[in-house]
Amino acid sequence: MSGTYLGMPAFPEAAHEAVRNDTLRANLRHATRTIRDKRAVAVAELDDWTELREAGKQIKDHTLSLLDHYLVQLEDSVTAAGGTVHWAADAEEANRIVADLVKATGEADTGKREVVKVKSMATQEIGLNEALEAEGIAAYETDLAELIVQLGEDRPSHILVPAIHRNRGEIRDIFRSEMGKWGRAAPENLTDSPAELAEAARLHLREKFLRAEVGISGANFMVAETGTMVVVESEGNGRMCLTLPETLISVVGIEKIVPTWRDLEVFLQTLPRSSTAERMNPYTSMWTGTTDTDGPKAFHLVLLDNGRTDTLADEVGRQALRCIRCSACLNVCPVYERAGGHAYGSVYPGPIGAILTPQLRGTASEIDASLPYASSLCGACYDVCPVAIDIPEVLVHLREKVAEQGGPGHRLEKAAIKAAGWVLDHPGVLAAGERVAAKTRRLHPKKLPGPGASQWTESRDLPEMPAEPFRDWWKKNRT
Repeated sequence: MSGTYLGMPAFPEAAHEAVRNDTLRANLRHATRTIRDKRAVAVAELDDWTELREAGKQIKDHTLSLLDHYLVQLEDSVTAAGGTVHWAADAEEANRIVADLVKATGEADTGKREVVKVKSMATQEIGLNEALEAEGIAAYETDLAELIVQLGEDRPSHILVPAIHRNRGEIRDIFRSEMGKWGRAAPENLTDSPAELAEAARLHLREKFLRAEVGISGANFMVAETGTMVVVESEGNGRMCLTLPETLISVVGIEKIVPTWRDLEVFLQTLPRSSTAERMNPYTSMWTGTTDTDGPKAFHLVLLDNGRTDTLADEVGRQALRCIRCSACLNVCPVYERAGGHAYGSVYPGPIGAILTPQLRGTASEIDASLPYASSLCGACYDVCPVAIDIPEVLVHLREKVAEQGGPGHRLEKAAIKAAGWVLDHPGVLAAGERVAAKTRRLHPKKLPGPGASQWTESRDLPEMPAEPFRDWWKKNRT
């Protein structure tokens, strides 16, 4: 898996810096609390929410259990509708496929060496924009939040609202200073009014929509029985990307498939309420292959693995592949609210990122090994998940895997547990140790020494040792 932010430290170190940023914390606190309060109201309107949640879980589990069958059915359906399917085992292969497809459409002087993109986490995951840039292809983000991130040379920090860490004043300043470098400049007298900011973005993007002949998208869902791609978004930019270009390329993770149209109906109820707290998504775009009279003349679907089949092989961890990218878990997570998305070092932040990223990328790097510990295990993420992913269960499961692979802290822990096991197997030694500890309790430190132990006591007080061991007290008072 690509998409690791170069130079990113492990989560504890990154989060330690993030929580000191008062502006960041204020932006996150306001945004996440607003979204989750609205979501709670929207979900409460449905008497059958619990049944819908269970239905979504079962559809996803059924699909994952027969993923090979449904992917072949999807390929047949897309091909029959006039599209072309490409299979990408990893990020490098996916980027090469997309770059070759774009270059095959024409020469740079025809305007075909630039593409417009609808928001796609899969393309961010594989670092597609950077790969295209290396091939001389300019990729323009058209989602408003993604545009803000791109213009500011920033990184997304939220699944639904990538620029959630920016306030309106910061966005105004970015538009004023950066828009002109990418195309139409922002008005000199631009204010931080939402209407003015949106209008500046609309005018900036319109010329790109009308000029670009290649569009790149992801998909929220793929329907196997018809070969239909589904994109849900709130601004209409996606529809411009999906209909105006001559060529449309969709890069989609293999887990985004659902068997039938009837299955799709469940998620079109749960996704809007869980993400934007809306009863119905403002723009739900669906397309099936190509037609002679409307839309793109060529459609290419790139099916992306990039660690997903390895995740599928894990009986506990595979439930992360149910995720429909609603971001509800981020908005209720106390850790995310304080640390923000950048601390996770991945395009997938928050609780879902803490279990998905280490499975897609592995836990060899320091940051990936730290992600399963980026949680208080409070369980709020599981409570709001519309497909009932038990994120705390997977976090504990991944922590066990990280511990098994070793490391200085884990080797010390194993040695300590082994020593404790020996002491507990020898009652006489345990009793003697208890008496010595009780008699020397005034000399005990308040914090434990050593790199691993000192970190543990940075946020915990050691319990005070009693004046005598319990077994001695029992003999005096119960015999």
